[in-house]
Amino acid sequence: MTKKLFLGAITKFLFGVALVGLLIFLPAGTFSYFNGWLLMGILFVPMFFAGIVMMFKNPELLRSRLDAKEKQREQTVVVKLSGLMFFVGFVLAGLGVRFNWYVLPKGVVIGAAVVFLVAYILYAEVLRENTYLSRTIEVQENQKVIDTGLYGIVRHPMYSVTLLLFLSMPIVLGSVYSFLIFLAYPFIIVKRIKHEEKFLEEELDGYREYKQKVKYRLIPFVW
Repeated sequence: MTKKLFLGAITKFLFGVALVGLLIFLPAGTFSYFNGWLLMGILFVPMFFAGIVMMFKNPELLRSRLDAKEKQREQTVVVKLSGLMFFVGFVLAGLGVRFNWYVLPKGVVIGAAVVFLVAYILYAEVLRENTYLSRTIEVQENQKVIDTGLYGIVRHPMYSVTLLLFLSMPIVLGSVYSFLIFLAYPFIIVKRIKHEEKFLEEELDGYREYKQKVKYRLIPFVW
């Protein structure tokens, strides 16, 4: 762990908390928004402790996760579309509070929060299995194909987990309209996966053989 890494991680964490809070509570026009606080809690509390663990046990993984600058032009569109999805989805959820739009029942909201937390645990398992993971598409020095654990079920378990995370977010917020916006994510991630697999076939030894071994990319028995 270095001072620079610590400061960078804390800065990005606090910026994320402020940005999400702004996008949710400003359109709502109030801080009396239980669903908003629930999402903030289940999103950022585990993230904080996961960051602490990575900082001491695997600082290189943390450093790669903090590096969000996409190097490939094709993927910048994917990143921008994802950012737009979050922006519109969170703002719509907040506006729903301000204008008293339909709010999903509390039981549905709590169920979505449970799904979110389970997905968070699976996300941590993916990071444990594959220490080469970064937020950008790249092949690192001495990187090898991982084909055990969740990687033995689907080729992109990180994206499978983020699918659960992101689709549960608007439900935690109680917003049907926000959920409709977040339904764009499966299409966005499919585009990313198709390009990523072409890149890995060319740059990562053994990836073609891995594709033959593990048939499904995102969802078992579906795709």
